[in-house]
Amino acid sequence: MIVEDEAPLVTLLKYNLEKEGFGVCEATDGEEALVQIAERKPDVVLLDWMLPLVSGIEVCRQIRRSPTSRTLPVIMLTARGEEADKIRGLNSGADDYITKPFSPSELIARVRAVMRRAKPDSAGESLGFADVSMDLAAHRVTRGGRPIHLGPTEFRLLRFLLEHPGRVFSREQLLDAVWGHDVYVEPRTVDVHIRRLRKALNGPNEMDVIRTVRSAGYALDEARD
Repeated sequence: MIVEDEAPLVTLLKYNLEKEGFGVCEATDGEEALVQIAERKPDVVLLDWMLPLVSGIEVCRQIRRSPTSRTLPVIMLTARGEEADKIRGLNSGADDYITKPFSPSELIARVRAVMRRAKPDSAGESLGFADVSMDLAAHRVTRGGRPIHLGPTEFRLLRFLLEHPGRVFSREQLLDAVWGHDVYVEPRTVDVHIRRLRKALNGPNEMDVIRTVRSAGYALDEARD
């Protein structure tokens, strides 16, 4: 979630975040932000210090006071670069603090870092959607209790989709997330691995949990023809 009242900055942030595969929602003042946080439960909040109605500092304090959002990662965005201001922001409960102007790549790196800290891989961590389960520690996948054998790329692809159920990702977004930015792979390669993943996941009379969205990409969803 981007909480910012400068429309050009919101546009810039949204473009760069969506390019990296993030789903983005917006709020332009502190009151709207608190309502949306309670309803949407975002993974991370990019919070401007100077906001209409309720300041970013107060929004952060209220996030930390609420049992449902206490652990929500918050990155404070501000033009105030003095050390005292940074300390005040962090003391209000922010996880990180970035001073304007900043590079989008630095911001995205910090977003990923606070999300990793909020959801570290642990020995017992698992992911699931419908009757598909992934045990990250044991590196095993099952569907309805049936073992699913996947190659390394299909495993990474399924993990990424399980971490973002319902979201549609383009081939380019999946390439960046699963193969990485520094590796050149043809976008059509994604289709090959999606086919392999489907073949492994979908047994007789089982619903296809990977939905193809024409001209857009793929999503982990309860697909319909």
